[in-house]
Amino acid sequence: MVCRRPEIDPVLYGAVRRASGARSTLFQVRARPAEAGSVGNIRISMLSFLKRLLLLAILVGLAAAGGVVWWARQPVSLSASPLEVVIKPNSSVLSVARQLEHGGVDVQPQLFSLVARAMGKATSLKAGGYELEAGATPLSILDKMARGEVTHYVVTVIEGWSMRQMRAAVDAEPALRHETAGLPDTELMRRIGATEATPEGLFFPDTYLFARGSSDVDLFRHAYQAMQKRLAEAWARRAPGLPYKTPYEALTMASIIEKETGQKRDRPMVASVFVNRLRKNMLLQTDPTVIYGIGAGFDGNLRKRDLQTDTPYNTYTRIGLPPTPIALPGMASLDAAMNPAPSDALYFVARGDGTSQFSTNLTDHNRAVNKYQRGQP
Repeated sequence: MVCRRPEIDPVLYGAVRRASGARSTLFQVRARPAEAGSVGNIRISMLSFLKRLLLLAILVGLAAAGGVVWWARQPVSLSASPLEVVIKPNSSVLSVARQLEHGGVDVQPQLFSLVARAMGKATSLKAGGYELEAGATPLSILDKMARGEVTHYVVTVIEGWSMRQMRAAVDAEPALRHETAGLPDTELMRRIGATEATPEGLFFPDTYLFARGSSDVDLFRHAYQAMQKRLAEAWARRAPGLPYKTPYEALTMASIIEKETGQKRDRPMVASVFVNRLRKNMLLQTDPTVIYGIGAGFDGNLRKRDLQTDTPYNTYTRIGLPPTPIALPGMASLDAAMNPAPSDALYFVARGDGTSQFSTNLTDHNRAVNKYQRGQP
């Protein structure tokens, strides 16, 4: 049998060859790679596009930067002129901007922070009282604060501090004239005109302004009078039937609440637990009072033997309130002590997230302790 080549339509072959870019070999119809020129054109077009995009981004960035620079040089609106604003110690640049805004300076906190960082002044802003006048700009305010051109200095007393901590902070302030350093507490109280012999809890935690060279006696007197005023106001609006004989006992309760929780929303419930226990003549069993009774010897670890060692402040061994406050309570704790939440709760335990779990009976409380303190179901 004679083997003959298949006949091929030359027209179809030519069309396939032209469409596929095949070589002249009859049976090798292959796809031809894209021409180098077309790939190069694509690359050039993409590169051109990216260049245009980058240029656009640069132009937008320059315009934005120009807008920020323009804003930083414009006078800000003040709620009064002159206006004194107070910046608290250890404030971040964003916190500084928000304190300015809260004090009546119409700054935009995010922009102010951005300008401060761009100028390298974000970490050099000084605490204190600043007097601002009409025409002040974000740039001039930053310059003033970086140089520390204060009209008044500040001391911040933190909620929950002990009197010992407050005295240490005041003693460490170089702009004050120190007249009480080294004096016993009783002498300090005499100098400010207080009738109480023990100062614990009697000074309101706040930020206090003073001029350079002011006496520390004046600062202590101011903080003492502030607490007297706020305690009297809170006492006047207290709920009826509370188990406190005097405002001082309520202050003592407020100090315990202050040390037991940092959650404002939990404070009325913590107060409710302790008020319910006082009404039932139960032990308060609150660890912060035991720690306070240990004093400077406390090493951060509260042991079972500490709970069993009797002191005037051990509420595991003694019924009722301790003899004095154990800390400087803030307004939220004063309000909670005077207006505890209506509840039958007698126990609470920390959940581990800053909040507390409250229980009305020991069985539920032990279950909560196992869950939140021991990780048991």
